[in-house]
Amino acid sequence: MKILLVEDDPTLIALLTRCFATHHYILDVVQDGEQGWLYGSTFEYDLVILDIILPKMDGLHLCQRFRAEGYSFPILLLTAQASSMAKVRGFDAGADDYLVKPFDPAELIARIRALVRRGSAIPTPLLSWGDLCLNPDTCEVTYRNQLLSLTTKEYDLLELLLRQSHHVFSIDEILDRLWSSEAFPAESTVRSHLRRLRQKLTDAGAPADFISTLHGRGYYLKLPNPDIATANSSAPVDPQAQYLAFLNETWLTTKPRCLEQLATLSLAKESNFQQAQFTAHKLAGALGAFGLLSEMQLVRRLEDLFGATSNHPDIEQITRLIDQLQAAINQIELIQLPRATGQPAIAASSEPSVMIVDDDLVWLQSLPQLLRPWGFRATTLAEPEQFWTVLQMVKPDLLILDVNMPQINGLELCQLLRRDPQWQRLPVLFLSVLSDLTTQNQAFTAGADDYLCKPISGTDLANRLQNRWRRVCAWAG
Repeated sequence: MKILLVEDDPTLIALLTRCFATHHYILDVVQDGEQGWLYGSTFEYDLVILDIILPKMDGLHLCQRFRAEGYSFPILLLTAQASSMAKVRGFDAGADDYLVKPFDPAELIARIRALVRRGSAIPTPLLSWGDLCLNPDTCEVTYRNQLLSLTTKEYDLLELLLRQSHHVFSIDEILDRLWSSEAFPAESTVRSHLRRLRQKLTDAGAPADFISTLHGRGYYLKLPNPDIATANSSAPVDPQAQYLAFLNETWLTTKPRCLEQLATLSLAKESNFQQAQFTAHKLAGALGAFGLLSEMQLVRRLEDLFGATSNHPDIEQITRLIDQLQAAINQIELIQLPRATGQPAIAASSEPSVMIVDDDLVWLQSLPQLLRPWGFRATTLAEPEQFWTVLQMVKPDLLILDVNMPQINGLELCQLLRRDPQWQRLPVLFLSVLSDLTTQNQAFTAGADDYLCKPISGTDLANRLQNRWRRVCAWAG
C-alpha cells in the first residue's frame, strides 16, 4: 500500500514513518499543501493523510482541490482540531475519515485498513491464492501452513500481486506502487526481488510458475487449482513494546525541541501573538503524539490565550503556563503508554464508534476521554440542527442523545430515527440530568434502548455501551 502523508511536524513524521514501515506501507512525505497537491496529482496513492494546519495551502483546501479535480483516493484528516464543527468542515471538504491528535497508532492503522477495504473489491483483509495465505493484519505469509520468511519488499510484491490477482504488473507499475518517489531503483532490482520471492515460494512447495511472466507485459499470479484449500494464518504479534521503545528513543531528540519551542513562546508572548499561537499549536501536536495529555492540554490553553480576539492577552497567566510546562517537560524522562484500568470487553479491532449529541460543551469535551480506555471512538456534536448531516457522515454504531436541547428535542429525534428504515435499528442511549420516571418512560416509548442519568462515571457508561454493542454483534452474527 502506498500512502502520501502531508504533515509539517517532524516528530509526527518520524513516528508515522516507523509505524507504517512495520506494516509494510510505502510512504511519501511532504511538508506543505502545495507539495501535497504536486505529489497527489502526479503519483498514484492508495491513501492520502492530511494535517489541516499546513504552510502554503491548508489541508481543507487541498482536500477540496483533490475532490474538485476528480481524485477519488481515500483521504484521512489527521489533526489536533477536535471540535465537531472542525470535523463537519473536514467531511464537507471531501474527507473520508477524521482522526484527532493525539491518537492510538493501532486505531490509525485500523482506520487505514477500513478505508482501503471500502474502495477495494476484496471484502476481507485475508488474501489467499490456492495454498498461499497472506494476512495484512499480521504481515504473515504461509504456504500450506508453512510460515514464509520474506523481506519487506518481497512481502510488498506478493501483497500487490494478491490484491489485484488478475492484473499483469509491468516493472514501471511495480516501481510506482512499491517504492517512494525519492527512491526509485533500477529495473534489475525489481527482477532480483521477484527472483528471490519465487525461490522462497518454490522451496515451500509452490509451483515454479506460481508468479508467471507475460513477456513484454509484466508479472501476474497463475490461476491456482480450485480444489486446493486455503491455509490459515497464525496468531498476530503485538508490536506494543517495540513501539514504546521507539517512542522513548525519539523523545530524546524531541524533548530539547519542545523546550526550544517554549523558549520561543516566552519571547513572542508580548508581541507576535499569531506566531506564538502557531508555535503552540505545533507543540501541542508533538506532545500529543507521545501521549502526554496533561502537558498537551496546558499548551492548548496557551494556544487559546494567544488566539483570543483581544490584542492584549493575559501575559501573567501565559508566563505561569510556560513555567509550568517547562518544569513538567523537564521531569519527563520515560514515555509511558496509558492503559485501560478496567477490563474492556471489546476487542481492539472492533472499534465501535459512538456519536454523542449534547449542548453541554464541558460534558462533550470530557466524554471522549472517558470512553477512550474502552476502545470507543467518540464523535461529539454540540449543534443539534446539524444532526442529520453529521449522522450520514459518521455512520455511528451507537448514538447518545440528551433530552432537552436547543431547537431539537432528543425524544422527538429518537422517534424520527425509529421511522427511518436506514437508522431504525441504530442503538440509542439517552444521557440526561432528568432522572424522573416520566421522562424515562417517554424515552423508552420513543424507542430508546437505554437511559442513563448525569453524572456518570466512565466505567459505568462504557459498561452500558459494551452491553449494547455485544447484543448488536450477537444479532449481526
